[in-house]
Amino acid sequence: MTTFALIGAGPGLGLATARRFATAGHTVALIARDPRHLDSLTAELARDGIKARGFAADVLDTESLDAALNAAGTSLGPIEILQYSPVPRADFMKPVLDTGADDLDAPLAFSVRGPVTAVNAVLPGMRELGRGTLLFVNGLSAVRPNPKVAGTSIAFAAESAYARMLHDALAPKNIHAAQLIVPGAIRPDAEHSSPEALAQRLYDIHRERDGFRHYSEPLAD
Repeated sequence: MTTFALIGAGPGLGLATARRFATAGHTVALIARDPRHLDSLTAELARDGIKARGFAADVLDTESLDAALNAAGTSLGPIEILQYSPVPRADFMKPVLDTGADDLDAPLAFSVRGPVTAVNAVLPGMRELGRGTLLFVNGLSAVRPNPKVAGTSIAFAAESAYARMLHDALAPKNIHAAQLIVPGAIRPDAEHSSPEALAQRLYDIHRERDGFRHYSEPLAD
C-alpha cells in the first residue's frame, strides 16, 4: 500500500482529497503546522472509516517539512502521491508598489523552498516504486499576475516554473508532475471548485497523467 501525502491539510479541500485518495486504497498522511488541527482532521476522517495520520511541519521550516515527509513514508508506506497546497498567508498579498525586497522572502520560501524540499524528500521513494505523482495547487495569480497580490503572484510564478521543469524532467521516470489552477474561491456550492469537485479533479489528474497545467474551470476573458 502506498501513501498520499497532503501538505497544507485543512477542513475543505484537504479533507476532500484525503477521502478521495483513501477511497482509492492509499494510506493518508496529513501535514500542517498545528498538531491540534491535525488531530481534529484525523478524528473526522476516522468517523468516515478512513485511517490517517498527522505530521506537524511548517513549510517555512524546511527541516521540519523534510522530517515530516520522511516519517510519513517510513511509518505509512512509500509516498506515491504528493499534493502541495498550503494556503498563503495574508501578508504575502501586498500591492506591488507597497512590496519591498524583504517582503518576498516568506512568499518565495513558501512557494519555492517548500516545494523543492518536499519533492526532494519524496523522489527517492517514487523512483524506487517506479511511479509517482506530484500535484501542485495554485490560485489564478500563478498564471495571471495580479498587482494587488504581488507576493503570491511572484512566488506562484516561480513555483509554476519549478513544477513545469519537474514535469519535463521526470516524465521518462514515470513520475508525473502537474499543476491545478483554481481561479476563484473554493466553495461548497461551486460546480467546479467545490472541495469534492477539486478532489476528484486531482485524482483524475493523478490517474490520467495527461499534460502539465489544468484549470478547475474555464478562465474568463
